Amino acid sequence: MAELMGVTAQQALWLELMPFYIREAWLLDERMFRDWLDLFTDDVLYFMPRRKNVTRREAARELTELGDLAILEEDKRYLSMRVARLDTGMAWAEDPPSRTRHMVGNLEVEALESGAVRARTAFLVYRSHLETDHQILSGYREDLLRRTDMGWKISKRTIVLDANVLLDKNLSVFL
Repeated sequence: MAELMGVTAQQALWLELMPFYIREAWLLDERMFRDWLDLFTDDVLYFMPRRKNVTRREAARELTELGDLAILEEDKRYLSMRVARLDTGMAWAEDPPSRTRHMVGNLEVEALESGAVRARTAFLVYRSHLETDHQILSGYREDLLRRTDMGWKISKRTIVLDANVLLDKNLSVFL
């Protein structure tokens, strides 16, 4: 990125990554799932822990760990299979397809000594399906990003929903 006068390295990184996240939101909303998959490394971990109601003194137990009955714990191969299934017309829960609007913001970035970047974003996703089926999902994502020859890629994504109970009929949208 071109050097900007009076901008810190962290601010420049923020300015570089915010368009990345905006582009990701548009790819999802326009159902360009194969292009969206290209935003991930081949060794990505796409993880959504369950959230439990716990007392303040047990706050460390609020989110389930890897391997402990997560909502999603997927690698690139599984994400690719989900995308391919949507393309087949055999994903009955998504026929007709959901209409979504991904809003992303509150980006925080931290450059790591390894050259990777830790980023955190808040999201709201509106999903409309059929005449009366609609949901709003909110939460935050913690990503680990690597710079590659093809630009930034997400090597780990942890998605934390604000709700601890999902009332949706399915979770067939990507976050």
